[in-house]
Amino acid sequence: MERMLSGIKPTGRLHLGNYIGAIRNFVSYQDEYEMFIFIANEHAITVPIEAKELRQNTKDLIALYIACGLDPKKVTLFLQSDVVAHAQLGWVMTCLSYMGEMQRMTQYKDKTAKGETGVTAGLFTYPCLMAADILLYDPKYVPVGIDQKQHVELTRNLAERFNNRYSDTFTVPQPLVTKVGAKVYSLQNPTKKMSKSEENPKGTIDLLDDPAAARKKIMSAVTDSLGVIRYDQENQPGLANLLTIQSALTGEEIDSIVARYEGKGYGELKKEVGQTVFDFLTDLQAKYRHVIESGMIDEVLKEGAQKASYIANKKIAKVYRKIGFTVTK
Repeated sequence: MERMLSGIKPTGRLHLGNYIGAIRNFVSYQDEYEMFIFIANEHAITVPIEAKELRQNTKDLIALYIACGLDPKKVTLFLQSDVVAHAQLGWVMTCLSYMGEMQRMTQYKDKTAKGETGVTAGLFTYPCLMAADILLYDPKYVPVGIDQKQHVELTRNLAERFNNRYSDTFTVPQPLVTKVGAKVYSLQNPTKKMSKSEENPKGTIDLLDDPAAARKKIMSAVTDSLGVIRYDQENQPGLANLLTIQSALTGEEIDSIVARYEGKGYGELKKEVGQTVFDFLTDLQAKYRHVIESGMIDEVLKEGAQKASYIANKKIAKVYRKIGFTVTK
């Protein structure tokens, strides 16, 4: 079975875009691949975050992943900080990287372009740690959103650079970009991706939002004045976004939804999408509460760290030997 790896930062609450764009795909992937999924808590401190918030976000992420259908018996779930080899290989990858490569990375480039101050060295070099996160486990595939493909390309370059310099050591991973439903947009600004950091709370539906409040957000979603229900991402992005959400949560093809709404208005569609979201969140949050109350999270993370550490420690030992950190070969 081929291996797949993914990580997520615990710097905010998971939202509907995370579920549709990534998590629901992981649920199907877990039967097709050997899945490793980690909470990237070391990446979380590249920007200031309170310890209490970080702990709660981490716990919520694990609970929501399991509630969404990820089976700890099929998927290795663990904390990045529980496997010390991530930081160890991260330093090696930092020393293998060039300043120009880091300056071209999207997050750093965007922040400096905006003139932001207080950008940390960690934010500048975090792609090196991200490369280490991946390369430790020799995955064949890394599922990413379109915006994150750049990181996998850097990882591939660093893997090839190390292999050429020290002999074959790392598998060169392939990015796996989900095409259908890969991106859910803001309900208030449908030209921008739904985001944890969105300023307008009406634009994002968190997975732990009150279901009734989430339904209201759908009802107030920005659409257009054309009055015709069709899937047109360029000219009717708000409507296309609602159709994407409905299709993703129900499994009904977008063409079928559009055909059902021929001659009908936006209000009727919003009511259906709103109810779909309400039902989805109600069911998901019941499962989330069960996971929290069961006390299973600590055991899941302990078992995940043991399995991940076994693989990662073998890899870092090989790396250390090849670059000369050990006295003997």
